[in-house]
Amino acid sequence: MIDLAFVRANLALVEEKLRTRGMDPAAALGNFAAVDRERRDAITQLETLKAQRNKLTEEIATLRRAKADATAQTEQTRILKTEVETLEAAAATTDERLREIMQTLPNLPGDTVPIGKSEHDNREEKLWGDIPKFDFPAKPHWELGEALGILDFNRAAKISGSRFVVHFGQGARLERALANFMLDLHIAEHGYTEVLPPYMVNSKSLFGTGQLPKFAEDLFHCDDKGPYEPGKLQDSDHWLIPTAEVPVTNLFRDETLDESELPISFCAYTPCFRSEAGSYGKDVRGMIRQHQFQKVELVKFVRPEDSEAQHELLTRHAETVLERLGLPYRRMLLCTGDMGFASAKTYDLEVWLPGQNLYREISSCSNFESFQARRANVRYRPAGAKKSEFLHTLNGSGLAVGRTYLAILENYQQADGTIRIPEVLIPYMNGETVIRKHPGRS
Repeated sequence: MIDLAFVRANLALVEEKLRTRGMDPAAALGNFAAVDRERRDAITQLETLKAQRNKLTEEIATLRRAKADATAQTEQTRILKTEVETLEAAAATTDERLREIMQTLPNLPGDTVPIGKSEHDNREEKLWGDIPKFDFPAKPHWELGEALGILDFNRAAKISGSRFVVHFGQGARLERALANFMLDLHIAEHGYTEVLPPYMVNSKSLFGTGQLPKFAEDLFHCDDKGPYEPGKLQDSDHWLIPTAEVPVTNLFRDETLDESELPISFCAYTPCFRSEAGSYGKDVRGMIRQHQFQKVELVKFVRPEDSEAQHELLTRHAETVLERLGLPYRRMLLCTGDMGFASAKTYDLEVWLPGQNLYREISSCSNFESFQARRANVRYRPAGAKKSEFLHTLNGSGLAVGRTYLAILENYQQADGTIRIPEVLIPYMNGETVIRKHPGRS
């Protein structure tokens, strides 16, 4: 969440930042100023009444010690008690209304984020690699994979429905090889600690990273604890994770870390589950938009003054995977209108897909600043400080395994339909250098 004190002190700036996201500030903030004023007035009156009550309590004690009549003071105390309870209820109501407003506000874009309305306004920051030139018509990954017998969308649909795929033979091994390669690179060379988190999380975890309550329809909710009730956060219900960002970021929920522990860098390989609500008709062919896919996720917990540099570093770590695999890509700085709900700044890495003749997002690397830390209550204690502060969180795909898989199929395809294996993956493929037709598959 955004800091309430910041919104109160910089309301005009917040309204302008929301406009750059394409939002109507009046609709987003509602009657924030009036509710906040009502809350503060109630608290001020409460403090005044409590001071009066305390004074009366002292007077009553003095009168009783003197064996004097304290009836009038006792009656005044009773009246004040009723008024205090009424004001406390009013303050609690305004607190809840403010909480609802703050929970639905997105993060504010950083000052270096370009202002724009859609993906067409994103800014290219970097272009890497040579786009391959073929002396034959390049095919998309679904045609290549099905012809080789390593991808089967029809049988997956029979088992689970649309937007699933079954991998066979060398194709299944390629998926595993990519995950192991990414993990080894990030652990050995980039200094991340591997984490194997649960694949199911509770509502509080999804709230902490910003998926709830706004994006409930994009998630898969398990019905073991009954239907999800918007606004009610539980710690005993279950959701399938949309990304490892959720369980890994929540590892330190409601904890205070020591400054000496930072930065903390985790990587995690997990399946991810997304309902793809609102994407009907989009990317219906192939592996671009699946209900289940695998990712190696990078998550960082850092000091606020380090988050910008750490964001650049994390993005470079994701880029290194593409460069080692020899996959052409570009780095895009997302504009204000295309950023995620929780992000203050995001780089998208887009890989070239010759079979589709376009760039596709393969990694999204975001700096959330203190937005997630406030929601999840993750703090750190600066050296020598008496009070703790909210740290900054960052995350990025390092990389999305399925999209890396299909990028290899399309960029390394050969005229006979076979697929060359990138050199860095050969040790993970048991020395095999080419993916050929899976025997016995049509």
